[in-house]
Amino acid sequence: MPYAVRTRPAAALMSLLLLSSVLPDALAAPACTGQAPSGELTAQRIAAVQPSRKDPGLYEGAVWVKDALYFSDFSFGPGFPSRIRKLGPDGSVSTAFEDSGSNGLAIDAQGRLVVASHKDKALMRYTLDGKRSPVAQRYQGQVFNSPNDIAIAADGTIYFTDPDYQKTAAPGGQPVTGIYRVATDGKVTLVDGSRKNPNGIALSPAGDVLYVNASDGLLKAYPIVNGVPGQGRDLVKGLAVADGMTLDCHGNLYVTEHEVKRVRVFSPQGKELATIRVDANVTNAAFGGPDGKTLYLTGAGALWQIPLQVTGAPY
Repeated sequence: MPYAVRTRPAAALMSLLLLSSVLPDALAAPACTGQAPSGELTAQRIAAVQPSRKDPGLYEGAVWVKDALYFSDFSFGPGFPSRIRKLGPDGSVSTAFEDSGSNGLAIDAQGRLVVASHKDKALMRYTLDGKRSPVAQRYQGQVFNSPNDIAIAADGTIYFTDPDYQKTAAPGGQPVTGIYRVATDGKVTLVDGSRKNPNGIALSPAGDVLYVNASDGLLKAYPIVNGVPGQGRDLVKGLAVADGMTLDCHGNLYVTEHEVKRVRVFSPQGKELATIRVDANVTNAAFGGPDGKTLYLTGAGALWQIPLQVTGAPY
């Protein structure tokens, strides 16, 4: 996920670093410093973040923008209604966008949110003052199932996953659950349509590898050559209901495992480095904070944080 400006912009902080000369100051990446965590750790709940609706649901798609954390808040009710909330630098919590229909979030080089919307069955773009416009709405004449997670390359190419988890939010969909690429000219191509419910997605710091997990329990690495992903290879096997993920600036992957309430950290070679525990189902991850070294985690009615010694990607 270069700030491969997740994943969130879009895949890793090094890509972010590559863009530091062209990004606005508000998006400039902190220096790549520190070491990845090791061993067993525990993230702490942020008490100020409480459910904003009575129906059960999930928080998703955290992204650090300027000095605040934005995240999706959706319920399991009809249509999976969703809003985007904001955790401010003073610890206050507010609603940034109502009726977003959103899941995963990312940030582009112009400081705009890129939103995976199950309500619109599309990728949308939001300016922070509330203007909304479509990014990708169809593939081969049909809307998507329920766009879930996003990674944006340094050149503006967008990758996203399209499982069927919120497919019933609106009519229509695709015959496969796919991984898609949106070129800078808006052309959409299918990267892989063979995996059941692809979910978390991120780009290596150099932007030369696309990482995607799915309900098959695999984290796969797709080499990118001349801007086009090739055939994926298995990097990690046996993931327990893997969900979203992010990377630190060294390219280590922080993969959430939803129902077992943990995040596991893997090296770019697939070696397990650390486990971060939480006390509820966990969905996604993003680095933020003034120095870029706080890992934020979203989940079932909870937001967690844990200070680390390494900088990372903002979604």
